[in-house]
Amino acid sequence: MLLVAVFGVALLVAVLLSGLAARTVLSTSLLFLAGGALVSDGFLGLIHITPDSPIVSVTADLALFAVLFTDGMHVSVPKLRENWKNPARALGLGMPLAFIGMALVTHYLVGLDWTTSFLVGAVLAPTDPVFASAIVGRKEVPTKLRQLLNVESGINDGLALPVVLVFIAAAGATSGSAESSLGAIGLELLLGLVFGVVLPLLVSFLVRLPLLGAEPKLQPLLPLAIGVILYGLCHLTHANPYLAAFSAGAVLATVSPEAKSAFEPLGESLAELAKFAALLVFGALLTPQLFGDLSFGGYVAVVLAIVLIRPASMLLSLIGTRFDRRERLVAAWFGPKGFASVVYGLLVLQAGIPQGEEAYTLIAVCIAVSIIAHSSTDVPIARLFDVEDLTGIPDDDNDAPAKHGAPDGGRSA
Repeated sequence: MLLVAVFGVALLVAVLLSGLAARTVLSTSLLFLAGGALVSDGFLGLIHITPDSPIVSVTADLALFAVLFTDGMHVSVPKLRENWKNPARALGLGMPLAFIGMALVTHYLVGLDWTTSFLVGAVLAPTDPVFASAIVGRKEVPTKLRQLLNVESGINDGLALPVVLVFIAAAGATSGSAESSLGAIGLELLLGLVFGVVLPLLVSFLVRLPLLGAEPKLQPLLPLAIGVILYGLCHLTHANPYLAAFSAGAVLATVSPEAKSAFEPLGESLAELAKFAALLVFGALLTPQLFGDLSFGGYVAVVLAIVLIRPASMLLSLIGTRFDRRERLVAAWFGPKGFASVVYGLLVLQAGIPQGEEAYTLIAVCIAVSIIAHSSTDVPIARLFDVEDLTGIPDDDNDAPAKHGAPDGGRSA
């Protein structure tokens, strides 16, 4: 219960400071991250959480699923069919480049063997929708840029998981549930996609039957029920829950816009709560010992991962597109590492591979630095677009800029 009380205090402080955070580089995400670190064994010692504690993987998994489900609802399937080339470039070219670049840096600077280095690259290659939402949730940012980051971060988590599992098995896993069969991994991805498409279609059909339908006050619970069923179904069948969550959100928004509108306020709040809880728990793992265990080469690798590897891979993938220079730079910078990498990093640690602890330390520090860097720069970057809109410079996609900040009235990351 002490953890619950700490979460309540952190939530109260975050709400009270949310107005200030919406105008400055202060981030509510950092408050939870710092709060978790403060009460952990490394400082006050009030809460004892280790990487193998079940609460760590559960909270990160739930947060990622919830955010992907709600973010999927922001994707317009008809528009995505018209503008699929940019996300396809980011996923088909930018992500593999980041994967290879991180593996090279890890091998030569940290000294891990090639298999473990490629495993680290696979864990850190996907961007995280939780912290990318700091940009994609701001209406002053051009639509095509928001769509690129949203689709990329929503899909790349599911694409990275099979690669992570294959390299865990290749690295000599002695425990855990790593699956080396490409057929089984492909089946997990396919099942996740099928569940994510079929379940919302089925529910949408049932709602339209003459004898069925939701009371107005209960309508927000309909998408929630879909999400809960989908989460349980994926874990029972080992289907990919992240691909299922994102596809279900997109399908539901397409076939039932009224359900999406009714659920949106509740969904955003639930996703925020899940995110904050996961940040608090992850912060408790960030002890001084963890940072002390990382070598100097490891810190150089972390910096390069954030300021060079992701930006360079994205800039290369966007060559020849209609993004202007400013939009390309923003897309290149916002490649945050977060809960997907936390979940996959825990798989690495729990698999019992020879260099698993060293790999996890590098992954954890990189995630922490990424959260700090990206969640404290979203406001200044979003204002770059807002300022140019206000000075009369037209937006490429003719979006009308929002003059009141993020849709939720404040800054969430």
